[in-house]
Amino acid sequence: MFGIEVIILISSLRFRLEAENFSPISIYCEGSTCREMQKLGDFKLPHFFNYPPYFTLQPVRETREKQVQLWKELILDYCRTQKIFVIKLEEEFPLFSNSVIERTLSHEAREAFLSALAAEGRAEWLDKGHRSCLILWHRIQEWADIIVNFVKDNGFEDSVMTVEEIRFGIESRRTELHGIDRTILMRALKLLEQKGKLAIFKGTSTDDEGIKFSV
Repeated sequence: MFGIEVIILISSLRFRLEAENFSPISIYCEGSTCREMQKLGDFKLPHFFNYPPYFTLQPVRETREKQVQLWKELILDYCRTQKIFVIKLEEEFPLFSNSVIERTLSHEAREAFLSALAAEGRAEWLDKGHRSCLILWHRIQEWADIIVNFVKDNGFEDSVMTVEEIRFGIESRRTELHGIDRTILMRALKLLEQKGKLAIFKGTSTDDEGIKFSV
């Protein structure tokens, strides 16, 4: 009788999930126990994060392509909302493990997902050994556009600012530029310099680098 009750319970649960447009893979069931990891801090996790097979590189091409796409989207979304610019493969990273279902991405899987992002220009390896990866949740051109909009919105068209003022100044608070990775910022600034929209000049130290806008 107990076995029949469990089947009815799980069937009822599946029906309720499907009725609410939830994928059945959003719940991990082991026996009669169903567990789910819904958030990392204030970040809402997608349903596939609770499905064990997605933590193992899938051998079938079509399945792997879907798996890689889901992980690419998750990594970009998480890094954007948490303002993370660099992922180090040999260090702990919240997305790469799910303690609820006791699954962790292998080094091979981590490298595969980040390499897929790099192939699309959404990430760059910072070393030949693929130990650190720069995440471009905005491409460099997109960051350049954000800088131009920031300058115009604040009336800095003919002003001079330091690099650190853009990264941590009062004016950049509540914008995506606040806390931006220095490497990404400098590349976006140099792109704008090549287009004649600003000039970068050296100060007495790296922190004193200035920018004269002319947008």
